[in-house]
Amino acid sequence: MKVNRVWEPAFAGGGATFQKVPLVLDPDKLAGADVVIMGAPMDEFVTYRPGTRFGPRAIRLANDAGGDPRLRHIDAGIDPFDVLAIVDHGDAEIVPGDPLASHRAITEMVGQILDAGAVPIILGGDHSIAHPDIKTVAERFEFGDLAVVQFDTHADTGTENWGVERAHGTPFYYLVEENIIPGDRIIQVGLRGYWPFHEEFEWARAKGMKWHRMEEIDRRGINAVIDDVMDEISDAPNLFLSVDIDVLDPAYAPGTGTPEPGGMTTRELLPAIRRLATERGLAGMDLVEVSPPYDHAEITALAGNRIVMEALVGLALNRAEQEPRGEDPR
Repeated sequence: MKVNRVWEPAFAGGGATFQKVPLVLDPDKLAGADVVIMGAPMDEFVTYRPGTRFGPRAIRLANDAGGDPRLRHIDAGIDPFDVLAIVDHGDAEIVPGDPLASHRAITEMVGQILDAGAVPIILGGDHSIAHPDIKTVAERFEFGDLAVVQFDTHADTGTENWGVERAHGTPFYYLVEENIIPGDRIIQVGLRGYWPFHEEFEWARAKGMKWHRMEEIDRRGINAVIDDVMDEISDAPNLFLSVDIDVLDPAYAPGTGTPEPGGMTTRELLPAIRRLATERGLAGMDLVEVSPPYDHAEITALAGNRIVMEALVGLALNRAEQEPRGEDPR
């Protein structure tokens, strides 16, 4: 008897799914899913420390302690897996040594998820993947109908990194310059440190981009800042979240290629993600720059896992049209 084997073309280790959801590798079988998780395990566009190719697997496995995979959110009073049909589509077919081919593979896989009518959540990988995944989602809408909220230490609006255009520090420059996303549809949260330089902020200001630096978050509080973000995207029909794990302080996320002290805490970031997904829904999301070789006790991978979980909880609340109940679980 001939056995037809189903295999995953994984570049950086396959075989695990996010929170043990079903693995669906055939794009023709994605129909009916509300959310599809996929990996984009590449790090050939980093400018400092590589390792993010191992990010998707680490994020998927971060909470695999065995036993019942149910996760009922204590504050929201909901298990997103009870509300949403969630599957894992494996990893894009990354091509070692050819990062532009890898970008094309990411584009293809995101497109397959959108064709199925599902919300793609892409696990990176370096932040260069934001260009193909946001572009693919944006092209499904009219120009200007997709807003992007970017949680990040760095603006990633460089024209090049060390002579390379499509590096992990350039995706948002080209998303704007190529008329994929209007500048005034990109809101950046958590910027700090020593880059970008003044001239890049001047370019961003001229394009209408808005940002909320860490200094503002410290001074006003994350809730007030997210209030402003909600106002700034209020007239955009659709929302994409792009979360660079280095928006967190290295105390909470040491496993990343370009850490910068003075960042957000997980206690600030997680409810912000949940609120945006709850109140606005999501057209797509990526989570990038988790680099397991530099992690300690897997706390960065777990933070990444929980960022995705908060987005799923928010989407579940949005779909269920119910408010968080804050039930006392005792």
